[in-house]
Amino acid sequence: MNGDLDVVFRAARMVTPDGEVAGAVGVRDGRIVAVEAGASGLTADRVVELADDEVLMPGVVDAHVHVNDPGRTDWEGFASATRAAAAGGVTSIVDMPLNSIPPTCDLPALELKRGTAADQAFVDVGFWGGAIPGNVPALRTLHEAGVSGFKCFLLHSGVDEFPPLDAEELELAMREIASFDGLLIVHAEDAHAIEHAPVAVGGAYQSFLSSRPRDAENLAVAAVVELARATACRVHILHVSSADVLTTIDAARRDGIRITAETCPHYLTFAAEEIPDGATQYKCCPPIREAANRELLWQGLREGVIDMVVTDHSPSTLDLKVLDTGDFGVAWGGISSLQLGLSAVWTEARSRGFTLSDVARWMSEAPARHAGLARKGRIAVGQDADLCVLAPDDSFVVDAATLHHKNAVTPYHGRSLAGVVRSTWLRGEKIDIEAAPRGRLLTRGE
Repeated sequence: MNGDLDVVFRAARMVTPDGEVAGAVGVRDGRIVAVEAGASGLTADRVVELADDEVLMPGVVDAHVHVNDPGRTDWEGFASATRAAAAGGVTSIVDMPLNSIPPTCDLPALELKRGTAADQAFVDVGFWGGAIPGNVPALRTLHEAGVSGFKCFLLHSGVDEFPPLDAEELELAMREIASFDGLLIVHAEDAHAIEHAPVAVGGAYQSFLSSRPRDAENLAVAAVVELARATACRVHILHVSSADVLTTIDAARRDGIRITAETCPHYLTFAAEEIPDGATQYKCCPPIREAANRELLWQGLREGVIDMVVTDHSPSTLDLKVLDTGDFGVAWGGISSLQLGLSAVWTEARSRGFTLSDVARWMSEAPARHAGLARKGRIAVGQDADLCVLAPDDSFVVDAATLHHKNAVTPYHGRSLAGVVRSTWLRGEKIDIEAAPRGRLLTRGE
């Protein structure tokens, strides 16, 4: 065994599915072939010895990223997104079907997107398909082509080429997806509730918050649960912001409904009371809510009702954030954080008594399982050697201008975060974002 290893990682602290231990990881042909706790006899010509202040983590799997390529590559792009991912300890991303043009709603669009990503990716890239009105016949074909599942909206998505499903169309899509045991992931805000809410106007954050009431989320999640009960479709609730829905999700699971849920670093970090008026870099949909709600989301993670944390990296050009006017009513709703997700979550998690093992479960293991990436997300034999070397007690102040995101705007600018990513490794090789990209395209079940 030892003589034919390509590389051995030795660490006083490494995060495995069984917890944090000292030990070593042996890699051959890009796969983990040995994990040994304690004093290990694993040897190789190349040995990576972690420093005393470093922890060997599984690479982050960010299963909710808007790369926007092709079509809106000035917003982001596979090269810039995956550089940012690698700099932040992320080794795999799963790209959302919007806001690219065309959206990934049929096989030709998927093939175009895969071709666009192929030579640009510094990390591995998987893909979600889209469920929109009229594309039910395309869903099985996309599933067979290896998408992780299908995203839908229940209200306007923000871009006209990705329209929402009404109740009848949602049921049709769910019945089709259930027929091949696929997965539907849902932006769950109720269109009617938002239509009857006050319109966001001007720079007051409270005006924007009132325009996206938590009841819109609560009603939508309840409706999705009932359709999942009727259709037996597997469902996933995206970017949970309203802690009210946790009771609904928990009860649905107890009834045998196959439902999972995610939240995002910004909902776990920021609070509505602290957002300055005119600070449209904080605008996202659903919105960042109050501090008390934030703490209930942390409790949902503690209790396992929320399964995972993903960034929902949704970038745009600076002009679309209208920072000059600060008008929440017209600014693009999306937060850029792909490079910062791991550090942001660890900063908040450790202050609440969570461990790096918890963070690895939320940000690596659970998203990999959710997206059907069987060889990702864990330091375990048989897994890809996708690793992150993290200095958890080191800290840095975010400077948006130094991030690898294509557009230098993020609400984390100026914020001190704990957890510095010292290096990121893809299949046992250190990622060099100045060299040629080595990322691969992923398919569900691979």
